[in-house]
Amino acid sequence: MTDTPTDTAVTPPTDEQPHGAPDHDARNESVKTESVKEVLSRLYADGRAYAAAEAEKQKLRAGIIGAGIRNAAIFAMVALMLAFASIVALLVGLTIALSQLVAPIWATLIVAGGGLIVTLLLLLAAKGCITRMRKAIAP
Repeated sequence: MTDTPTDTAVTPPTDEQPHGAPDHDARNESVKTESVKEVLSRLYADGRAYAAAEAEKQKLRAGIIGAGIRNAAIFAMVALMLAFASIVALLVGLTIALSQLVAPIWATLIVAGGGLIVTLLLLLAAKGCITRMRKAIAP
């Protein structure tokens, strides 16, 4: 960090003298004789410049966040499709393996019935979670 203040986009540049040093520059004398109206107008212009820069920064942040969320959603959808495809492959493999022990139609019915039972159990578990949540937030 430096001891010299930074220059803004609107105010005149500083003379690079350290704080407290005598100022013999003509520019500093003109700044001292500046009216209150001129100082306030400069302050207003600096405030507008700061607000514009902050708005641009927030737009950039929103763009970065949006791109990150979009990419995460794409990856999640691809992962979900791969998980679904893996479940289908597992069920097909299970049906083929069972068809060697029992007739193919019975193997299909066993695998489908098992899948429906697992689905029912998962739905009941979800219903239990919803019921607990409703009880927790009930007035």
